[in-house]
Amino acid sequence: MTKYYVKWQLNPMLPVEDPEERGKLWAKMLQMVKADMEAGRIKDWGNCCDGSGGYSIMEAKSEEELFASILKWVPYVSFDATPVITVDQTLEQIMKLGAG
Repeated sequence: MTKYYVKWQLNPMLPVEDPEERGKLWAKMLQMVKADMEAGRIKDWGNCCDGSGGYSIMEAKSEEELFASILKWVPYVSFDATPVITVDQTLEQIMKLGAG
């Protein structure tokens, strides 16, 4: 499976003014995040302290599978997703260059 670094940002065009309603929406979102973590789709997740967005490390078999996983958040959240490799995969490629 490919790992993806996913930077996410809340859509500023959809503000929720009422603090109680905002809290309910955050709670619902976090329950969805926890469910994705329990299912193994999200490996790590973090929220920036300013509350504007955050990151996750996700695993998917393909870009299509990743898209399907994040589609449920649109249009409330926007995403930038980048495939990443592990330290062992990086080292293997460095070694192929004759560095070791």
